[in-house]
Amino acid sequence: PFCDSRESTLGFQFWRTGFWQTHLRGKPYHISALYVVDLQRFRRELVGDKLRTTYQQLSADPNSLANLDQDLPNYAQHQVRIFSLPQEWLWCESWCSDETKPASKTIDLCNNPLHKEPKISMAKRIISGELFEESWVELDAEVEQYEKDYLMSLIDQNATS
Repeated sequence: PFCDSRESTLGFQFWRTGFWQTHLRGKPYHISALYVVDLQRFRRELVGDKLRTTYQQLSADPNSLANLDQDLPNYAQHQVRIFSLPQEWLWCESWCSDETKPASKTIDLCNNPLHKEPKISMAKRIISGELFEESWVELDAEVEQYEKDYLMSLIDQNATS
């Protein structure tokens, strides 16, 4: 899914014009953040082989590897069936309006073309507030405590060995 509800960034959606518009031939531009895969169909239709072939073609040009995670599915979708999930499955502040955030199931901390922001400060800002049971700061502190506890258990284990 790809939002187009944040009007201030519509001009940065490069896939709507030029090369990508021509290449996509009316198909949607996919980002790589989230996929659901039917593994039986994936194997039966030899999708892995098709993706490897497309990757081999793309990797011949070192410039095409800059956005390989996005380029691969968008090049391959003419040979591999890719369907977009409903919009609420992926919210990205760069492309999606604030009004659509409450309905989202996942959040992508994607880069905003209007300004550079480190991912950690973005996470602290975006993953907070009334929509969340715990903020990024609280979750980060919890993980840090688990790491400390784990390291202490290793030290204790080595001391008793």
